Amino acid sequence: MAQQVRGVVARAKGEPVRIETVTVPDPGPGEAVVKVQACGVCHTDLHYREGGINDDFPFLLGHEAAGVVEAVGEGVTEVAPGDFVILNWRAVCGQCRACLRGRPQYCFDTHNARQRMTLADGTELTPALGIGAFAEKTLVAAGQCTKVDPAASPAAAGLLGCGVMAGIGAALNTGGVGRGDSVAVIGCGGVGNAAVVGARLAGAAKIIAVDVDDRKLETARGLGATHTVNSRSTDPVEAVREATGGFGADVVIEAVGRPETYEQAFYARDLAGTVVLVGVPTPDMRIDLPLLDVFGRGGALKSSWYGDCLPSRDFPMLIDLYRQGRLDLDAFVTETIALDEVEKAFERMHHGDVLRSVVVF
Repeated sequence: MAQQVRGVVARAKGEPVRIETVTVPDPGPGEAVVKVQACGVCHTDLHYREGGINDDFPFLLGHEAAGVVEAVGEGVTEVAPGDFVILNWRAVCGQCRACLRGRPQYCFDTHNARQRMTLADGTELTPALGIGAFAEKTLVAAGQCTKVDPAASPAAAGLLGCGVMAGIGAALNTGGVGRGDSVAVIGCGGVGNAAVVGARLAGAAKIIAVDVDDRKLETARGLGATHTVNSRSTDPVEAVREATGGFGADVVIEAVGRPETYEQAFYARDLAGTVVLVGVPTPDMRIDLPLLDVFGRGGALKSSWYGDCLPSRDFPMLIDLYRQGRLDLDAFVTETIALDEVEKAFERMHHGDVLRSVVVF
């Protein structure tokens, strides 16, 4: 029987979100209903509210979440009722050309639940990133559920569902940071600071955090940055070069998603170094670089989708590190809030006051 729950809905571009009654259908084949325990307030949710993703309003926001599987549909074998899971927005298909080549992290046909959740009047909702977890319960594809150690804090574990995984994966998976490498991270919000953590986990010798906010830089230092640069007052390219013997960093991770910061990343890397773009640009943004510099500097220019993660591989491993005290996910949880405080959390995010506000049910 379909259930009615409370959820955070964005009805129109730029309008404040509000709590609405959401109808969650029983899971169909390949689907699962998850009782949400915690969901982080991610900048992507604000992008949805502002119409920066698409205009398929109304949106059921929230996607960075952990919870317990309540029910599964026909044919589901990956998870069972009672499993503690982290939700992911890239459930791999197993059949596309990327999956068949053994690269499922690049799956070109990721999938979501086929059924739609609705408002009480029957209006279909578009769940953010196919999840919609600012709700007491949500309907997802079973492949979007990754079972992990239930001893983990839901507020911390859920952050692997998006921002923290994106940052850690940008360093470990996309950037291929290795022992002794020098790494610069431009933009030290939740994703950028997670990239700092990823670089530390990989054994980087120098980790240079770049931002315009001294509060974020202080957090980055606490998470493992060896150098900090306030780019409001200091040229970040010159500062990175100075910290690396005049050469530039082996890997530069751009976690802002703007042309000017991407250009800084491009010139702050060493010859044959790697630039990783994990910050999300808007559709109107363009970059203009001399083609000769692209050729002459060599190396690699990469973008990182979700940290190029494979949830079935990466989530349990990172939760194990968290449980061992080697990965401080709790440090990313600035505050826990109630469901009706999401709009206020967007304001705090806009002013740079938090790494993550997390809704706890």
